[in-house]
Amino acid sequence: MSNPPPLEYDTFYHIYNRGTNGENLFLEKRNYHYFLSLYQKYVVPVADTYTFCLMGNHFHFLIKTKPYQKQASIDSLASKLTLNTSLQFSHLFNAYAKAINKTYQRSGSLFEHPFHRVMVTDNNQFRQTVLYIHLNPRKHKFVDDFRLWQYSSYPLLIADTPTFLCRNQLIDFFDNLGEFEKAHLEYEHGASWRQVELEENF
Repeated sequence: MSNPPPLEYDTFYHIYNRGTNGENLFLEKRNYHYFLSLYQKYVVPVADTYTFCLMGNHFHFLIKTKPYQKQASIDSLASKLTLNTSLQFSHLFNAYAKAINKTYQRSGSLFEHPFHRVMVTDNNQFRQTVLYIHLNPRKHKFVDDFRLWQYSSYPLLIADTPTFLCRNQLIDFFDNLGEFEKAHLEYEHGASWRQVELEENF
């Protein structure tokens, strides 16, 4: 895969990637939590996050990059770091890979490069991507009930605890929490998730 252009400002993206040669990214429960802590450190300042799912050897995020002005203002408050969204994802992957390599005595690349991204350009694609990401654990047979997968944004979105996710905006997109939950169950028992599945080969 040739190097894609950098992520654009103020744009929705489905971001996904996997371990090199299908290698597992998350070996223990603590790995999932550590990855999310690094995500909040590096990516949350430059992008709004709507959904995510971490699974064994790959992950998915649905984000909206922040406008240039907001990233520039954050930059001025962060020791003049270049808070470019594509670069921040690279920082995330590098920091996580270094920790995994040190902890498990491995070496070399951990993630496929470059990371995969699909621009989300309309409401239907946005909706399909949300549902596809949350149903991914069932697709890959991690669980029989996608709602029980704890390394997904779904449990966070239906709870009322503080979160880095854009919970209210996402729920409003489905009108209300009841419709949000209903859409997932209908999607689970339908064939519509194949539309987004074609974007990835893992």
